[in-house]
Amino acid sequence: MSEQEKEQEKEQENKRRDFLKNGVVMGGFAMTGSAPFISQTAMAQDEVLIPFTDMPPNFAGPPKTEGGTFFQNTQLIEDFYSRNEDQFYVVQHYGQPELNTNTHRIQVSGMVDNPMTLSMADIRRRPKVEIVAGFECGGNQRGLYNGLIGNARWGGCRLRDLLQDAGIQYGGSEVVFYGADRGMETIRDTEVEQSFARGLSFNEAMNDDIILAYEMNGEPLPGAHGFPIRLLVPGWYGITNIKWLEQIHVQDRRFSGRFQARDYVTLSRRDVGGVERWEERLVTKIRLKSAITRVTKSGNSHNIMGFALNDGTPLRAVEVKIDNGPWQQAEILPDATRYSWKLFKFAWENATPGDHEIVSRVIDVNGQIQATPEELPEKVSRWENPGQFTRTLTII
Repeated sequence: MSEQEKEQEKEQENKRRDFLKNGVVMGGFAMTGSAPFISQTAMAQDEVLIPFTDMPPNFAGPPKTEGGTFFQNTQLIEDFYSRNEDQFYVVQHYGQPELNTNTHRIQVSGMVDNPMTLSMADIRRRPKVEIVAGFECGGNQRGLYNGLIGNARWGGCRLRDLLQDAGIQYGGSEVVFYGADRGMETIRDTEVEQSFARGLSFNEAMNDDIILAYEMNGEPLPGAHGFPIRLLVPGWYGITNIKWLEQIHVQDRRFSGRFQARDYVTLSRRDVGGVERWEERLVTKIRLKSAITRVTKSGNSHNIMGFALNDGTPLRAVEVKIDNGPWQQAEILPDATRYSWKLFKFAWENATPGDHEIVSRVIDVNGQIQATPEELPEKVSRWENPGQFTRTLTII
Protein backbone atom coordinates (compact mmCIF):
# COMPACT_ATOMS: atom_id res chain seq x y z
CA MET A 1 0.00 0.00 0.00
CA SER A 2 1.37 3.42 -0.98
CA GLU A 3 1.79 6.28 1.51
CA GLN A 4 -1.02 8.13 -0.27
CA GLU A 5 -3.40 5.19 0.21
CA LYS A 6 -2.39 4.91 3.87
CA GLU A 7 -3.18 8.57 4.39
CA GLN A 8 -6.54 8.15 2.63
CA GLU A 9 -7.40 5.19 4.86
CA LYS A 10 -6.38 7.14 7.97
CA GLU A 11 -8.57 10.07 6.91
CA GLN A 12 -11.54 7.79 6.25
CA GLU A 13 -11.10 6.09 9.63
CA ASN A 14 -11.22 9.48 11.35
CA LYS A 15 -14.38 10.33 9.40
CA ARG A 16 -15.93 7.01 10.42
CA ARG A 17 -15.24 7.64 14.09
CA ASP A 18 -16.68 11.13 13.87
CA PHE A 19 -19.76 9.72 12.16
CA LEU A 20 -20.33 7.08 14.83
CA LYS A 21 -20.06 9.77 17.50
CA ASN A 22 -22.14 12.47 15.85
CA GLY A 23 -24.20 10.96 13.02
CA VAL A 24 -27.85 11.90 12.82
CA VAL A 25 -30.13 11.06 9.92
CA MET A 26 -32.49 13.51 8.25
CA GLY A 27 -34.85 12.30 5.52
CA GLY A 28 -33.11 9.92 3.13
CA PHE A 29 -29.67 11.45 3.53
CA ALA A 30 -27.25 11.27 6.43
CA MET A 31 -26.23 14.61 7.83
CA THR A 32 -23.74 15.58 10.52
CA GLY A 33 -24.99 17.15 13.72
CA SER A 34 -24.54 17.36 17.46
CA ALA A 35 -27.05 14.67 18.46
CA PRO A 36 -25.25 11.40 19.29
CA PHE A 37 -26.25 8.13 17.63
CA ILE A 38 -27.59 5.80 20.33
CA SER A 39 -28.29 2.16 19.54
CA GLN A 40 -31.80 1.14 20.53
CA THR A 41 -31.30 -2.46 19.48
CA ALA A 42 -28.26 -3.53 21.52
CA MET A 43 -29.16 -5.92 24.30
CA ALA A 44 -28.90 -4.63 27.88
CA GLN A 45 -26.70 -6.48 30.37
CA ASP A 46 -29.70 -8.14 32.02
CA GLU A 47 -31.39 -9.12 28.74
CA VAL A 48 -31.49 -12.80 27.79
CA LEU A 49 -32.03 -14.06 24.24
CA ILE A 50 -35.00 -16.44 23.94
CA PRO A 51 -34.11 -19.07 21.30
CA PHE A 52 -36.47 -19.69 18.41
CA THR A 53 -37.57 -23.30 18.06
CA ASP A 54 -37.82 -22.90 14.27
CA MET A 55 -34.03 -22.54 13.89
CA PRO A 56 -31.11 -24.71 15.02
CA PRO A 57 -29.53 -24.00 18.42
CA ASN A 58 -26.39 -21.84 18.18
CA PHE A 59 -27.25 -20.99 14.56
CA ALA A 60 -24.47 -19.26 12.66
CA GLY A 61 -24.16 -18.32 9.02
CA PRO A 62 -21.22 -19.41 6.86
CA PRO A 63 -17.78 -17.92 7.60
CA LYS A 64 -16.94 -14.90 5.48
CA THR A 65 -14.56 -15.91 2.69
CA GLU A 66 -13.28 -14.02 -0.33
CA GLY A 67 -15.51 -14.74 -3.30
CA GLY A 68 -18.12 -16.53 -1.18
CA THR A 69 -21.60 -15.89 0.18
CA PHE A 70 -22.06 -14.52 3.68
CA PHE A 71 -25.24 -13.91 5.65
CA GLN A 72 -25.71 -12.67 9.17
CA ASN A 73 -27.59 -14.12 12.12
CA THR A 74 -30.40 -11.59 12.35
CA GLN A 75 -30.91 -12.39 16.04
CA LEU A 76 -27.70 -10.46 16.63
CA ILE A 77 -28.61 -7.18 14.90
CA GLU A 78 -27.40 -4.60 17.42
CA ASP A 79 -26.95 -1.44 15.37
CA PHE A 80 -28.92 0.59 12.89
CA TYR A 81 -25.87 0.42 10.59
CA SER A 82 -24.59 -3.05 9.68
CA ARG A 83 -20.86 -3.37 10.27
CA ASN A 84 -18.95 -3.55 7.00
CA GLU A 85 -16.74 -6.42 8.10
CA ASP A 86 -19.08 -8.96 9.67
CA GLN A 87 -22.74 -7.96 9.39
CA PHE A 88 -23.70 -6.70 5.93
CA TYR A 89 -24.39 -9.69 3.69
CA VAL A 90 -22.22 -10.61 0.68
CA VAL A 91 -23.15 -12.45 -2.52
CA GLN A 92 -20.66 -12.76 -5.39
CA HIS A 93 -21.26 -14.47 -8.72
CA TYR A 94 -17.91 -14.28 -10.51
CA GLY A 95 -15.55 -13.96 -7.55
CA GLN A 96 -13.92 -10.85 -6.15
CA PRO A 97 -11.63 -8.82 -8.47
CA GLU A 98 -8.69 -7.00 -6.92
CA LEU A 99 -8.70 -3.40 -8.12
CA ASN A 100 -6.35 -0.48 -7.46
CA THR A 101 -7.95 2.85 -6.61
CA ASN A 102 -5.13 4.76 -8.34
CA THR A 103 -5.41 2.93 -11.66
CA HIS A 104 -9.10 2.00 -11.81
CA ARG A 105 -11.18 3.80 -14.45
CA ILE A 106 -14.93 4.11 -15.11
CA GLN A 107 -15.83 4.41 -18.78
CA VAL A 108 -19.02 6.21 -19.89
CA SER A 109 -19.80 5.13 -23.44
CA GLY A 110 -22.48 4.54 -26.06
CA MET A 111 -25.19 7.04 -26.99
CA VAL A 112 -23.68 10.04 -25.23
CA ASP A 113 -22.39 13.36 -26.58
CA ASN A 114 -19.37 13.37 -24.25
CA PRO A 115 -17.83 9.94 -23.71
CA MET A 116 -15.79 9.87 -20.50
CA THR A 117 -13.04 7.90 -18.85
CA LEU A 118 -13.04 8.79 -15.17
CA SER A 119 -10.48 8.05 -12.48
CA MET A 120 -11.46 7.67 -8.84
CA ALA A 121 -9.94 11.11 -8.27
CA ASP A 122 -12.32 12.49 -10.93
CA ILE A 123 -15.26 10.81 -9.20
CA ARG A 124 -14.25 12.17 -5.79
CA ARG A 125 -14.06 15.71 -7.17
CA ARG A 126 -17.75 15.58 -8.04
CA PRO A 127 -20.24 16.85 -5.40
CA LYS A 128 -20.57 14.22 -2.70
CA VAL A 129 -23.91 13.03 -1.35
CA GLU A 130 -24.68 10.49 1.35
CA ILE A 131 -27.74 8.29 1.63
CA VAL A 132 -28.83 5.65 4.10
CA ALA A 133 -30.09 2.54 2.32
CA GLY A 134 -30.76 -1.02 3.34
CA PHE A 135 -31.45 -3.88 1.00
CA GLU A 136 -31.64 -7.64 0.82
CA CYS A 137 -30.60 -10.22 -1.72
CA GLY A 138 -33.37 -11.19 -4.12
CA GLY A 139 -32.98 -14.73 -2.77
CA ASN A 140 -33.25 -13.80 0.91
CA GLN A 141 -35.70 -16.19 2.58
CA ARG A 142 -36.85 -17.92 5.73
CA GLY A 143 -34.49 -20.86 5.26
CA LEU A 144 -31.63 -18.42 5.91
CA TYR A 145 -33.69 -16.64 8.60
CA ASN A 146 -33.52 -13.56 6.36
CA GLY A 147 -29.78 -13.15 6.92
CA LEU A 148 -29.04 -11.87 3.39
CA ILE A 149 -29.68 -8.29 4.46
CA GLY A 150 -27.90 -5.15 5.63
CA ASN A 151 -28.23 -1.41 6.15
CA ALA A 152 -25.53 1.21 5.63
CA ARG A 153 -24.73 4.86 5.05
CA TRP A 154 -23.33 5.23 1.53
CA GLY A 155 -21.27 8.10 0.16
CA GLY A 156 -20.58 8.96 -3.46
CA CYS A 157 -21.69 11.10 -6.40
CA ARG A 158 -25.10 11.27 -8.09
CA LEU A 159 -25.47 9.13 -11.20
CA ARG A 160 -27.98 11.60 -12.66
CA ASP A 161 -25.46 14.45 -12.65
CA LEU A 162 -22.83 12.33 -14.34
CA LEU A 163 -25.27 11.22 -17.06
CA GLN A 164 -26.33 14.80 -17.65
CA ASP A 165 -22.68 15.82 -18.08
CA ALA A 166 -22.23 12.96 -20.55
CA GLY A 167 -25.28 14.15 -22.52
CA ILE A 168 -27.55 11.21 -23.33
CA GLN A 169 -28.50 11.30 -27.00
CA TYR A 170 -32.02 11.04 -28.39
CA GLY A 171 -33.11 7.41 -28.36
CA GLY A 172 -30.77 6.42 -25.53
CA SER A 173 -33.31 4.49 -23.47
CA GLU A 174 -31.23 2.01 -21.46
CA VAL A 175 -28.26 2.58 -19.15
CA VAL A 176 -26.16 -0.56 -18.61
CA PHE A 177 -23.71 -0.99 -15.74
CA TYR A 178 -20.81 -3.43 -16.04
CA GLY A 179 -18.74 -4.72 -13.16
CA ALA A 180 -15.11 -5.79 -13.33
CA ASP A 181 -16.06 -9.30 -12.14
CA ARG A 182 -16.18 -11.76 -15.03
CA GLY A 183 -17.02 -15.40 -15.59
CA MET A 184 -17.56 -17.97 -18.29
CA GLU A 185 -21.09 -18.72 -19.46
CA THR A 186 -22.35 -21.38 -21.85
CA ILE A 187 -24.88 -19.89 -24.25
CA ARG A 188 -26.24 -22.17 -27.00
CA ASP A 189 -23.32 -24.57 -26.57
CA THR A 190 -20.78 -21.74 -26.86
CA GLU A 191 -18.52 -20.72 -23.97
CA VAL A 192 -18.21 -16.95 -23.68
CA GLU A 193 -16.78 -14.61 -21.07
CA GLN A 194 -19.29 -12.19 -19.59
CA SER A 195 -19.05 -9.36 -17.11
CA PHE A 196 -21.59 -9.10 -14.33
CA ALA A 197 -24.03 -6.43 -15.52
CA ARG A 198 -27.50 -4.98 -15.09
CA GLY A 199 -29.48 -2.31 -16.93
CA LEU A 200 -31.86 0.46 -15.89
CA SER A 201 -34.23 2.33 -18.13
CA PHE A 202 -33.42 6.00 -18.75
CA ASN A 203 -36.21 7.11 -16.38
CA GLU A 204 -35.07 4.72 -13.67
CA ALA A 205 -31.43 5.77 -13.98
CA MET A 206 -32.28 9.47 -13.61
CA ASN A 207 -33.65 9.00 -10.08
CA ASP A 208 -32.04 11.61 -7.80
CA ASP A 209 -31.23 9.04 -5.11
CA ILE A 210 -29.03 6.71 -7.20
CA ILE A 211 -25.33 7.18 -6.53
CA LEU A 212 -21.97 5.80 -7.52
CA ALA A 213 -20.80 4.88 -4.03
CA TYR A 214 -17.19 4.78 -2.88
CA GLU A 215 -17.85 4.90 0.87
CA MET A 216 -19.75 2.60 3.22
CA ASN A 217 -20.41 3.74 6.78
CA GLY A 218 -17.77 6.43 6.48
CA GLU A 219 -15.05 4.09 5.18
CA PRO A 220 -13.79 3.20 1.71
CA LEU A 221 -15.82 0.33 0.28
CA PRO A 222 -14.46 -3.04 1.44
CA GLY A 223 -13.32 -5.37 -1.34
CA ALA A 224 -16.32 -7.66 -0.84
CA HIS A 225 -18.68 -4.71 -1.26
CA GLY A 226 -17.26 -3.41 -4.55
CA PHE A 227 -14.05 -1.48 -3.83
CA PRO A 228 -13.32 1.06 -5.12
CA ILE A 229 -16.79 1.97 -6.52
CA ARG A 230 -20.24 0.47 -6.96
CA LEU A 231 -23.71 1.40 -8.11
CA LEU A 232 -26.23 2.03 -5.31
CA VAL A 233 -29.93 1.97 -6.32
CA PRO A 234 -31.95 2.56 -3.13
CA GLY A 235 -35.18 0.61 -2.82
CA TRP A 236 -34.08 -2.17 -5.19
CA TYR A 237 -32.90 -5.69 -4.44
CA GLY A 238 -29.15 -6.13 -4.04
CA ILE A 239 -28.67 -7.69 -7.48
CA THR A 240 -29.06 -4.23 -9.07
CA ASN A 241 -26.27 -2.62 -7.05
CA ILE A 242 -23.37 -3.49 -9.36
CA LYS A 243 -20.06 -3.83 -7.53
CA TRP A 244 -16.57 -3.07 -8.91
CA LEU A 245 -18.16 -0.75 -11.48
CA GLU A 246 -16.02 -0.23 -14.60
CA GLN A 247 -18.37 0.87 -17.39
CA ILE A 248 -21.65 2.75 -17.88
CA HIS A 249 -23.04 2.27 -21.39
CA VAL A 250 -26.08 3.99 -22.91
CA GLN A 251 -27.96 2.15 -25.66
CA ASP A 252 -31.32 2.10 -27.46
CA ARG A 253 -32.52 -1.38 -26.46
CA ARG A 254 -33.20 -3.32 -23.27
CA PHE A 255 -30.21 -5.08 -21.77
CA SER A 256 -30.65 -8.84 -21.49
CA GLY A 257 -27.58 -10.37 -19.84
CA ARG A 258 -27.73 -13.49 -17.68
CA PHE A 259 -28.44 -11.73 -14.38
CA GLN A 260 -31.24 -9.63 -15.85
CA ALA A 261 -33.02 -11.73 -18.44
CA ARG A 262 -32.13 -15.35 -17.65
CA ASP A 263 -31.48 -15.30 -13.90
CA TYR A 264 -32.98 -13.26 -11.07
CA VAL A 265 -36.29 -13.64 -12.87
CA THR A 266 -39.37 -14.57 -10.84
CA LEU A 267 -41.68 -17.10 -12.49
CA SER A 268 -45.12 -16.92 -10.90
CA ARG A 269 -48.77 -17.49 -11.73
CA ARG A 270 -50.97 -14.39 -11.85
CA ASP A 271 -54.21 -13.03 -13.18
CA VAL A 272 -53.66 -11.15 -16.45
CA GLY A 273 -56.87 -9.45 -17.48
CA GLY A 274 -58.98 -12.29 -16.17
CA VAL A 275 -56.75 -15.00 -17.62
CA GLU A 276 -54.50 -17.03 -15.32
CA ARG A 277 -51.00 -17.09 -16.77
CA TRP A 278 -47.46 -18.00 -15.76
CA GLU A 279 -45.45 -14.80 -15.99
CA GLU A 280 -41.72 -14.02 -15.79
CA ARG A 281 -40.88 -10.81 -13.97
CA LEU A 282 -37.51 -9.14 -13.45
CA VAL A 283 -36.30 -8.88 -9.86
CA THR A 284 -36.14 -5.11 -9.38
CA LYS A 285 -37.74 -3.10 -6.54
CA ILE A 286 -37.89 -4.56 -3.04
CA ARG A 287 -41.32 -5.93 -2.20
CA LEU A 288 -43.05 -5.02 1.05
CA LYS A 289 -41.65 -7.20 3.83
CA SER A 290 -41.09 -7.52 7.56
CA ALA A 291 -39.78 -10.25 9.83
CA ILE A 292 -39.29 -10.84 13.54
CA THR A 293 -35.62 -11.44 14.27
CA ARG A 294 -35.28 -11.57 18.05
CA VAL A 295 -37.13 -12.08 21.33
CA THR A 296 -35.47 -11.21 24.64
CA LYS A 297 -36.36 -11.35 28.31
CA SER A 298 -35.44 -8.81 30.96
CA GLY A 299 -36.80 -9.61 34.40
CA ASN A 300 -40.44 -10.49 33.80
CA SER A 301 -40.67 -8.47 30.56
CA HIS A 302 -40.27 -9.72 27.00
CA ASN A 303 -39.39 -7.67 23.94
CA ILE A 304 -39.89 -8.57 20.27
CA MET A 305 -37.67 -7.00 17.61
CA GLY A 306 -37.53 -7.16 13.83
CA PHE A 307 -37.10 -5.27 10.57
CA ALA A 308 -39.28 -3.96 7.77
CA LEU A 309 -38.02 -3.24 4.27
CA ASN A 310 -39.53 -2.05 0.99
CA ASP A 311 -38.93 0.14 -2.05
CA GLY A 312 -39.05 3.45 -0.18
CA THR A 313 -42.83 3.90 -0.15
CA PRO A 314 -43.70 5.44 3.26
CA LEU A 315 -45.06 3.00 5.82
CA ARG A 316 -48.27 3.29 7.80
CA ALA A 317 -47.55 0.67 10.47
CA VAL A 318 -45.80 -2.51 11.51
CA GLU A 319 -47.94 -4.93 13.48
CA VAL A 320 -47.29 -8.04 15.56
CA LYS A 321 -49.59 -10.96 16.30
CA ILE A 322 -49.05 -13.46 19.10
CA ASP A 323 -50.66 -16.87 18.68
CA ASN A 324 -54.30 -16.31 17.66
CA GLY A 325 -54.54 -12.86 19.20
CA PRO A 326 -55.24 -9.55 17.46
CA TRP A 327 -52.75 -7.57 15.40
CA GLN A 328 -51.06 -4.98 17.64
CA GLN A 329 -48.98 -2.02 16.52
CA ALA A 330 -45.22 -2.15 17.02
CA GLU A 331 -42.93 0.84 17.44
CA ILE A 332 -40.71 1.73 14.48
CA LEU A 333 -37.41 2.98 15.86
CA PRO A 334 -36.82 6.67 15.03
CA ASP A 335 -33.55 6.27 13.09
CA ALA A 336 -35.51 4.95 10.08
CA THR A 337 -35.28 6.86 6.79
CA ARG A 338 -37.00 6.40 3.46
CA TYR A 339 -34.70 3.68 2.07
CA SER A 340 -33.21 2.28 5.27
CA TRP A 341 -34.46 -0.84 6.94
CA LYS A 342 -37.04 0.02 9.59
CA LEU A 343 -36.17 -1.70 12.85
CA PHE A 344 -39.15 -2.18 15.14
CA LYS A 345 -39.84 -3.36 18.67
CA PHE A 346 -42.89 -4.60 20.53
CA ALA A 347 -43.32 -5.02 24.29
CA TRP A 348 -44.80 -8.47 24.88
CA GLU A 349 -46.77 -8.07 28.08
CA ASN A 350 -47.74 -10.99 30.32
CA ALA A 351 -46.08 -13.66 28.21
CA THR A 352 -47.30 -17.03 29.47
CA PRO A 353 -45.14 -20.15 29.78
CA GLY A 354 -45.40 -22.62 26.91
CA ASP A 355 -45.09 -22.74 23.14
CA HIS A 356 -45.98 -19.66 21.09
CA GLU A 357 -46.22 -18.46 17.49
CA ILE A 358 -45.43 -14.83 16.67
CA VAL A 359 -45.54 -13.04 13.32
CA SER A 360 -45.25 -9.49 11.97
CA ARG A 361 -46.73 -7.67 9.02
CA VAL A 362 -46.08 -4.24 7.52
CA ILE A 363 -48.58 -1.87 5.90
CA ASP A 364 -47.63 1.02 3.62
CA VAL A 365 -49.41 4.36 3.15
CA ASN A 366 -51.21 3.03 0.08
CA GLY A 367 -52.88 0.36 2.20
CA GLN A 368 -50.79 -2.49 0.82
CA ILE A 369 -50.43 -5.20 3.48
CA GLN A 370 -47.60 -7.71 3.63
CA ALA A 371 -49.09 -10.95 2.37
CA THR A 372 -49.14 -14.31 4.07
CA PRO A 373 -47.31 -17.09 2.17
CA GLU A 374 -50.71 -18.48 1.17
CA GLU A 375 -51.79 -15.15 -0.32
CA LEU A 376 -48.72 -14.79 -2.52
CA PRO A 377 -48.93 -15.93 -6.16
CA GLU A 378 -47.78 -19.48 -6.80
CA LYS A 379 -44.16 -19.39 -8.00
CA VAL A 380 -41.43 -21.84 -8.87
CA SER A 381 -38.36 -19.59 -8.67
CA ARG A 382 -36.46 -18.84 -5.46
CA TRP A 383 -36.43 -15.06 -5.92
CA GLU A 384 -38.55 -12.55 -4.00
CA ASN A 385 -39.82 -13.97 -0.71
CA PRO A 386 -41.77 -11.20 1.03
CA GLY A 387 -44.38 -13.34 2.80
CA GLN A 388 -45.08 -13.12 6.51
CA PHE A 389 -42.64 -15.26 8.52
CA THR A 390 -44.15 -17.01 11.55
CA ARG A 391 -41.60 -17.66 14.30
CA THR A 392 -41.97 -20.25 17.07
CA LEU A 393 -40.50 -20.21 20.58
CA THR A 394 -41.03 -21.54 24.07
CA ILE A 395 -41.42 -19.34 27.14
CA ILE A 396 -40.23 -21.07 30.31
